[in-house]
Amino acid sequence: MRDPQALRNRWGQPYLWALPPIATLSLLFLYPLALVIQQSLHPDTGGTSLQPYVDVFASSAFREALWTTVWLAVAATVGCLVLGFVLALVIAFVPFPGGKAVAKFIDVFLSFPSFLITLALLFIYGTVGMANGLWTDATGAADGPFQFLATPWGVLLAEVTYFTPFVMRPLLGAFSQMDTAQVEVASSLGARPARIVGRVILPEVGPALAAGGSLVLVLCLNEFGIVLFTGAKGVTTLPMLVYSKAMLEADYAGACVVAVVNVLISVGLYGIYRVVSRRAGA
Repeated sequence: MRDPQALRNRWGQPYLWALPPIATLSLLFLYPLALVIQQSLHPDTGGTSLQPYVDVFASSAFREALWTTVWLAVAATVGCLVLGFVLALVIAFVPFPGGKAVAKFIDVFLSFPSFLITLALLFIYGTVGMANGLWTDATGAADGPFQFLATPWGVLLAEVTYFTPFVMRPLLGAFSQMDTAQVEVASSLGARPARIVGRVILPEVGPALAAGGSLVLVLCLNEFGIVLFTGAKGVTTLPMLVYSKAMLEADYAGACVVAVVNVLISVGLYGIYRVVSRRAGA
């Protein structure tokens, strides 16, 4: 066993090695965050005041944006959990050609930017997309029937499409570590597939499912690109409200207030996600 004193003499004091990452984190994240918080306490009239918070919380635009953000994030998370669980279950337990390639593609999909998926949906279901183009060519109608991408349902579809692999990835990892003997025993005893899934598989991968769902919920609460690129009218989330207040209204104090609220919600949910992830072993 090496002498700890010798290691200390060779590498120096351990806390000195922590200074570079702490300094980098402070410079790139904590300092800008402190500036945002400071700006949220300084109204345009000057001085330091909580009036920007009072004004933002009292506005109907903020309440509507908060409600839209929450229900879209929750609905997208539920959709991702259901779809991700079914798809991961099929990939893990139903043998089919190309199953391993599909599982590897999930890892690649996670690196795609969110607006890329939105653009793909626009090419297919947009006002001048492929589906509407085929309809107008076949019927001679002026407009196609697919107009939902400019509504909250279009945003929801894009978020479910993009974030479902974030649920599938931890599930596939949990399925790969699962002891299939219980599934085989339950099957040999005559249990139906639905009963096997509900009584055997789901309890085993429940923590992984919860970890994936928690991550998706956090990401959906902060999603900006999907909402922006769908061009959905009347769909204003908290990130979109920050953008509109800062860039369109020049209300920087109000934008910072909304940003602080969004950060607090996200950090709180991220804390829950980390707890669930540790329990899931993710």
